[in-house]
Amino acid sequence: MKLIRWLLGRLILLFDFVFTPRSKKRSAQAQQQLDSITQNLKLYQFKACPFCVKVRRAAKREGLKLETRDAKSNATYRQELHEQGGKVKVPCLRIEEQGQVTWLYESSDIVNYLQRLERSA
Repeated sequence: MKLIRWLLGRLILLFDFVFTPRSKKRSAQAQQQLDSITQNLKLYQFKACPFCVKVRRAAKREGLKLETRDAKSNATYRQELHEQGGKVKVPCLRIEEQGQVTWLYESSDIVNYLQRLERSA
């Protein structure tokens, strides 16, 4: 079973690499404004998780720069996710706004949030 999961993970990463979406083109000022908004977003993920790939591709398509934190291979990130987010479940977007921290789970909810964020900028 581990071999199958490993193989599927590698296939997911290969297809993600080969079919990487293009980012939206915008002015340098608009991109800088968007970058300042997204600097307080952290995406906790596993590299080969299909739902995490979905979120990363959506962020790339929207031209959003997210800090990714691999909770599978980094024990510190995994512990943060468990202690602060409440559970070790990925993808999870940590949103820090005005000193308040929100943990958003579920890939579709995260993608919708990122699309709204891009439209509001």
